[in-house]
This record gives sequence, structure tokens and C-alpha cells, in this order.
Amino acid sequence: MSARKRERENPCGICGHYHKYEEGEVCGICGHRMPAVTEKSSLQVSAFPSEIWPEFLYLGSYDNASRAELLKTQGISRVLNAVPACQNLYKNSFTYHCLQDDQNLPFDDAIQFLDQCEKDKARILVHCMSGKNRSPAIVMAYLMKSKGWRLEQSYQWVKERRPSVELTQAVYQQLQEYEQKILGSIKNNHPTLPIFSSAGMPSFSFGFSKPNDPVPVPAFNSPGATSIFARPILDISPQEFTFGAGQAQSNSSESSFATTLPNPNCNDISMDGS
Repeated sequence: MSARKRERENPCGICGHYHKYEEGEVCGICGHRMPAVTEKSSLQVSAFPSEIWPEFLYLGSYDNASRAELLKTQGISRVLNAVPACQNLYKNSFTYHCLQDDQNLPFDDAIQFLDQCEKDKARILVHCMSGKNRSPAIVMAYLMKSKGWRLEQSYQWVKERRPSVELTQAVYQQLQEYEQKILGSIKNNHPTLPIFSSAGMPSFSFGFSKPNDPVPVPAFNSPGATSIFARPILDISPQEFTFGAGQAQSNSSESSFATTLPNPNCNDISMDGS
């Protein structure tokens, strides 16, 4: 009987606790039921906050912040709450810092707390309600201040690690103003990210031009980078090459040479798809 009962139990994908998933039992540790196979992956991913900086900085939602046991398994001991209306649920288990302004983001206040966490080698979760707007903005501001990164680079770093990020135009404008305050104005005319639509919803581009884009978004971390296909052609006379056992004739034309010698700049070069 006990063996059959064990077969009807599976470990929770969130905390590893065993519970009766077939009966829809809610896990007593993390508060979740075992999801169906089709929804299992997305649920497990959403239950965990996004790791922005290894073993230090995590970004998430209020739902992530409500899972005390899960946060403890990741070693998180401090929480920065970016929404005044969000309740700090576990004051006996975590050290909280709550931002009080629900309109303008107090970047310096938040960064001061994050700096202290880094000095103490404490892992911290930065969260808002959905983990898409206010809390990502706090993390981007921190990266600009602590790493000296521009807003574009900070934005892409966070977006790659938490694809659900969707900044509003108002919040992005605050980030632009903060960037200018701590790093100065941008000297080039490159477009900035994200590009907001007329409906007020942000749309994002990461180096892939849309059909109607007049200017492609520049690649990060590679200023002045040139294409591998822009390398100069070697200025070597065809007569200097020997093919097989025979000596090339001195009256060989450039056209006949081009049909024999592989062009170093042709498309036959093997490219790494990654």
C-alpha cells in the first residue's frame, strides 16, 4: 500500500517536497500544486526570480517575493520592494527596504541599499508587482552606477536575463535622465532602446532591423566593429602561387586566376551559427 501511495506522489518542481499531485493537493512548503505537463515548464520558470548578477542580484515579481522557502533555497536574505503598496510579508525572515515614491523612482536611495548588500555579500531580490517595469528600472540604474554602463547596455543585459521586461515610456525617460546625471550626455546620435510605439507600449529591437527601420540598432560592446567581409583583399600577384606540381604561367590573366584560386572573402568560409 505504501509503495502504491509513493507512486502517486511526485516531488514539487518548486521546492522538492512530495505531495499528491493527482489529487490537486497544494504543496505545504511553497504553496503550489503540481502543474500539468503542458504548463509545468512555464510555471516553474515563473516561480523563480531572474538572476541578474551571479550570486548577488535577483529580479522578480511580488509572486516571487511571496515564496519565502524558495527564496531561502537561493540564498536570498534581503528584499528591495519597489512598490509602496506591496506588503513586506516576511519581516522576521528577510531584511526589507521599501521605496516610498510610487511615481518617481528614487534611484539613489535604492542603489545605496544595493551597495550595502554587495558589501555584506548578501543576495538580494528586487521586485515590483509584475517584475516588468519598476524593479527592472532599479536594476538598470544600479548597473549604470556601479558598472559605468550606458543605459542601452544595462537594458540589454537585464532584458536578456528576464525577457518579460516591459518598461513604460515614463520609466524609461527617468532612466535616461539618470544616465545623463551620472554619466553625462550621449555624444553620438545612435537610437536608444526601447523604441516606444504611438500606443504607449514599448517595442524592442536587439540588432535585427525591421523592414521599416531607417537606422539599424547598433550592436553593444563593439564600437567601431567592422564586418569580417570588409577585410582588404591580399595584394599578391597570381604568379607567386603554385598549383599542384606545375608552375603558374606568367601570362595568366586575372580572370583565369579568379576561377582557380579560392577567394578568401567568399561565402565558402565556415561560420559559427552561435
